[in-house]
Amino acid sequence: QVQMVESGGGLVQAGGSLRLSCAASGRSFSRDAMAWFRQAPGKERVFLAAISGGAHTISYLDSVKGRFTISRDDALNTVVLQMNGLKPEDTAVYYCAASTRLIRSGRYHYPDEYDYWGQGTQVTVSS
Repeated sequence: QVQMVESGGGLVQAGGSLRLSCAASGRSFSRDAMAWFRQAPGKERVFLAAISGGAHTISYLDSVKGRFTISRDDALNTVVLQMNGLKPEDTAVYYCAASTRLIRSGRYHYPDEYDYWGQGTQVTVSS
């Protein structure tokens, strides 16, 4: 049974940093794309960043470029989102996701491309 468990969320002041980790178990995702999304209350789930198998392709939402960095450690079957310069509008539940399919360029931001999701971790940024 595949499980994905996020950790690292919490409360931080504006301008601060958080490092989110997502540990997958039950299946290796070393050849698969992994991603981070977030969802604020009353809003749709939004793509943040994705990294392909082998880290050949990395994609970011424009508004987080330069502030967020996605990386993966295939030995640990883990994907990490380093978030710097956090803003109150970054407050949301953050989800990791993994796909077992080949995702074509330009489609990394579609939630339907991903097969497995974590339960989410809350990130709250105070002003």
